Amino acid sequence: MSVRWTQVKKLDTADAFRAHCAQLGIDIPIDDAVDPAGVLAESVEIRDGACGSLTAPNRFAVLPMEGWDGTTDGRPTELVRRRWQRFGTSGCGLVWGEATAVRADGRANPNQLILDHRTVDEIAELRALLDPTQVTGLQLTHSGRWSRPEGVPLPRTAYAHPLLDRRVGVDGGAAFSDDELDQLADDYIAAAVLAQQAGFDFVDVKHCHGYLLHELLTGYDREGRFGGDLHGRTGFLRTVVTGIRERAPGLAIAVRLSAFDMVPFVPGGGGVGEPESHDPYRFAFGGDGTGLGIDLTETHQLLELFAELGIGLVSTTAGSPYYNPHVQRPAFFPPSDGYQPPEDPLVGVARQLVVTAELTAEHPELTIVGSGYSYAQDWLANVGQAVVAGGGASMVGLGRMILSYPELAADVLAGKALERSLICRTFSDCTTAPRNGLVSGCYPLDPFYKEHPHRVALTRAKQAAKARFQ
Repeated sequence: MSVRWTQVKKLDTADAFRAHCAQLGIDIPIDDAVDPAGVLAESVEIRDGACGSLTAPNRFAVLPMEGWDGTTDGRPTELVRRRWQRFGTSGCGLVWGEATAVRADGRANPNQLILDHRTVDEIAELRALLDPTQVTGLQLTHSGRWSRPEGVPLPRTAYAHPLLDRRVGVDGGAAFSDDELDQLADDYIAAAVLAQQAGFDFVDVKHCHGYLLHELLTGYDREGRFGGDLHGRTGFLRTVVTGIRERAPGLAIAVRLSAFDMVPFVPGGGGVGEPESHDPYRFAFGGDGTGLGIDLTETHQLLELFAELGIGLVSTTAGSPYYNPHVQRPAFFPPSDGYQPPEDPLVGVARQLVVTAELTAEHPELTIVGSGYSYAQDWLANVGQAVVAGGGASMVGLGRMILSYPELAADVLAGKALERSLICRTFSDCTTAPRNGLVSGCYPLDPFYKEHPHRVALTRAKQAAKARFQ
């Protein structure tokens, strides 16, 4: 039987939230009240080796998310433009633009944006939808193992993986050669040049969630220039950064990083997630080798490298939505292809906050945007204020919450009470829909998506998933 965890919406006071955390044996900072003119309203300087610095007008950030609603040739649609318009009115001081493929075969889905000479003008129009005061970047990606550019797996990997290869039908020819990685680095650099032309302040060289560059970080046994020790495993990043500095001077560089990872999980009894293997697990960057513990030794070394390369902006996250989503995105309700959470989701929030706090304390030269706040729900601003005031992060990142309640930051900074009917309750429809070939959006709370034709198909998919969990 699955455990039914206490929902955050039932914790109606800050003291109740604290008491529940104490019962779980975790410590999540939380303030009793939010000061609209307090620390979250302060500007933040983002230093970079190329542009000197950028200044975000407040401590809220839109986190990068993967869109599933562009055209099949990688262009924005009205749905994409609507989302970016909402980013522009969010009140967030920084907009970390969504995952955009540097070439077509690296898309995670057939409707993901691509940045190339065909699409750059339309992607520039997305930047123009935002407030000019918002610091804005674009996340550049190749999905690697999780590439599905035509809707079926087309995996390209960093190395052979003992657990994940069979999930996507990897054969012996899936791994990138060093020469192919050299070409891919050129693609990243070319995309960064176009992003600068499109008006973006920075690009993110994405290293998270099991995608290609995150996987390269655990290529301990990979032969050649891009494997082995940490110097080799970060060779791709250093190549890309050097190229961007040469060809797009003045463009800042950021990294979204899975600061730690864990073993892949699978549904167990009652649909509750459990580790796929209990053997020692070497493939979790930031892990301790057991598959379930954390060791940030190499994570700290990587952040030191960021500083040496002049990278001043980092967004922390964890794990992967494909193989351990409860680690990456704590939620009460799992996506259709997931599993019931094996822990109270607030434990996952606390885990990310603790790691981000350690990294922020040890690397004060970096501006670090924290993740995992959406599951704090009604208490998001109270937690975010306490974390930033205590030095646990430089900025509060908003992911799923932006889809349901895009103006949350604006309301907090204006001293308004939160609109409880818009607060993300982590129904996971924003993941379940695209995993079933439907457009992404907040179907439960956004009136636009409540009336969208895809909602009927989404309901059927959820019913099928519920039956599987029972």
